[in-house]
Amino acid sequence: MAEIRALDPLLVNQIAAGEVVERPASVVKELVENAIDAGAMRIRIELERGGIERIEITDDGCGIEPEQLLLAIAPHATSKLRRAEDLHAIATMGFRGEALAAITSVSRFSIVSRAAGRDIGVRLDGEGVRFDRPAPCGAPPGTTITIRNLFFNTPARRKFLRTVQTEYGHISDLVGRLAMSHPALGFILVHDGATMLDLPPRQSPQQRILEVLGRELERELLEVSQEDAALERPISVWGFIGTPAVARGSAKHQHFFVNGRFIRDRTIAHALREGYRGLLDPTRLPLAVLYIEMDPAQVDVNVHPTKAEVRFRETQSIHGLVLTAVRQRLLLADLTPAANVPGLRGDVRWSNGDAPLVTTQPTSARAFVEHFRSLDPVQRGFAYQELREALKDEDLGEENIFAQTSATPGNGAATATAGQAVRILQVHQSYLVVEDAEGLSIIDQHALHERVMFEELKARVLAGPLESQRLLMPSVVEVRPEQIALLEALRALLERIGVEAEPMGPRSIAVHAFPSFLFERRVDPVVFLTELFDRAAEEGFSPEDEAALHEVLDMMSCKAAVKAGDRLSEEELNELLRRREEIERRGSCPHGRPTTIRLTLRDLERQFGRR
Repeated sequence: MAEIRALDPLLVNQIAAGEVVERPASVVKELVENAIDAGAMRIRIELERGGIERIEITDDGCGIEPEQLLLAIAPHATSKLRRAEDLHAIATMGFRGEALAAITSVSRFSIVSRAAGRDIGVRLDGEGVRFDRPAPCGAPPGTTITIRNLFFNTPARRKFLRTVQTEYGHISDLVGRLAMSHPALGFILVHDGATMLDLPPRQSPQQRILEVLGRELERELLEVSQEDAALERPISVWGFIGTPAVARGSAKHQHFFVNGRFIRDRTIAHALREGYRGLLDPTRLPLAVLYIEMDPAQVDVNVHPTKAEVRFRETQSIHGLVLTAVRQRLLLADLTPAANVPGLRGDVRWSNGDAPLVTTQPTSARAFVEHFRSLDPVQRGFAYQELREALKDEDLGEENIFAQTSATPGNGAATATAGQAVRILQVHQSYLVVEDAEGLSIIDQHALHERVMFEELKARVLAGPLESQRLLMPSVVEVRPEQIALLEALRALLERIGVEAEPMGPRSIAVHAFPSFLFERRVDPVVFLTELFDRAAEEGFSPEDEAALHEVLDMMSCKAAVKAGDRLSEEELNELLRRREEIERRGSCPHGRPTTIRLTLRDLERQFGRR
């Protein structure tokens, strides 16, 4: 066995750098977080070649006392912790005391700082673990740290850096997140002499989000707000979520902040996605900027070297809070997309009405009534169920409310004004055209009927197993040998939807009972069960998971719904639109495709040259 020896200090710091400093963006993150902790109001980030050659961070914070400058670059030296108990309630951005030591060990650096109350600053230059003695110098209040030639003494690390543009892209994304999490602070980002971002201090969160993400999103963001005050230590969530129109193909556009710290968290991401279930294509992810505030003692931020992941003490409470906030806000929004007419701006636009960006949800029944009265007939149809909920605990005279607003339950988007007869045109036995208050609504009859079927099935299965019908002769489903084992795993789920099946040899399953609902819609048991077992084998969903139930109900509703090309009678058309007004998320099918698009009067006037 080789002799055990203490590691060289340079090697110790370089090992730490391997955990903390992955690329130039890691340096920017640690230094900007230190500037935030120092009480800075303005932070300037200057880069050369994506930060590979130079990173300079200047702040107007409290500065570093001259006698503490050498200690600041020593490993595990910090002003933010005093005792072990402090680790259980961390309220600062940095706390480990290893960032500066790790960064300076793999760079050529200089630190210039002037502490609050001092007339002169102090400068420290060095490279690796070698440095000059600190020397007095003129300097403005605050600190400037310059990092040059990152990884100059670890060439193996330096060669793994990407292109200048890639490294700059990581820094740009990082600075944007830091700016959104601290809208009261000013940020300037300069790359190769060009100012890329200039954000003034004291912006509102809304202003800052739009500055960073783009003002074109202003009409596509919905404000969410929710608090769990029942907990001993309350937790709140606030922020903005995007309409389905601005959903993205990756999670890059989901920004979660806990007590001002950007994090990645599967619990929050899952709750967000569940809130959009049925509104988005499964390949798309919602855009969101969510701020969660909670007692620092309820979250452990000391579980990852870069502090990008956390551990919550109340995981289920966090999940429920985010899910409720997202679902309630989406229920209040009119998400009907505008038709894609040549000459109109954009490909598909999701109408959010003419409401301003910030529309805080009413917090009382009376406030909700006032909100309801301000809506047009179309929007009242979408908000009707929420109004009923608001009226549960207060006697506000529901009939009078509807009389005063000239709205009656169930009108929704199907009529232009209350009491007017519904006029429906079926186009090519596939689409329905109806007049509404804003112009015309064009409905995909299959997509809408699929949503109606899905919501009705979901309500029935939650009340108990679906009614089933015994078969005179069992239907035989041919499956692969490995799928036979799935039958037992899926048995509880199959029983909930009214399917009774047993193995019948090594490659077949006998179906003895089938949901009456699907029988009535002439759905073939063999076709349905074959697809179900194929999906279960490929996707591996858990039968106990709510998502698995939704998947199966989605299959059932898709099979049972009217198809494109089916001619509907006048009674069937009216019944479909009536049922449309009674369900949630009527704007999309369970797969996330829109059921309805809108062609507004403004669009028509523009196309005919009236505007």
